[in-house]
Amino acid sequence: MALRNAYLAMCRAFPGGAEAMAAAIGMPSAAALNNRMYEVKGQRVHVDTALAMQAASRTTLFAEAIARESGGTFVALPHIDEEIDNDELLKKFSQIVEQSGRLARVHTDAIEDGHLDEVEEAALRKVAATIHQRVEELLAVTVRVYGKKSEDGDGR
Repeated sequence: MALRNAYLAMCRAFPGGAEAMAAAIGMPSAAALNNRMYEVKGQRVHVDTALAMQAASRTTLFAEAIARESGGTFVALPHIDEEIDNDELLKKFSQIVEQSGRLARVHTDAIEDGHLDEVEEAALRKVAATIHQRVEELLAVTVRVYGKKSEDGDGR
């Protein structure tokens, strides 16, 4: 069900909706795309089609759905165009510390009554996902600044 929701959301995110998405990814019609999304008569959206939909919609919805289905969290890595230095690394560390403090506050509030409800769990997961993303960003920036340089001068 999560995958279908991702497919539908990618169509909504694409200008022109499902009809335009179908044309953009080479499907003959929106009906053909819908048949795959709703698995009519055993049809399915193939991974390469889902990736094409994701690229066309300029989202990460398919990757996020796959991560959730796999019991994980999708973390988008930053696209780094500008020069990066130690100040940027310090900023990333500060964001991690700040979010860790936020997690501690949310956690304390959530378990104060000895019970964790769905809203409290969602709040904890949201802060945790932010921390995961910040750690991955820190690593990406660190590799960019200090990683082994390739022949063309770029990081790894």
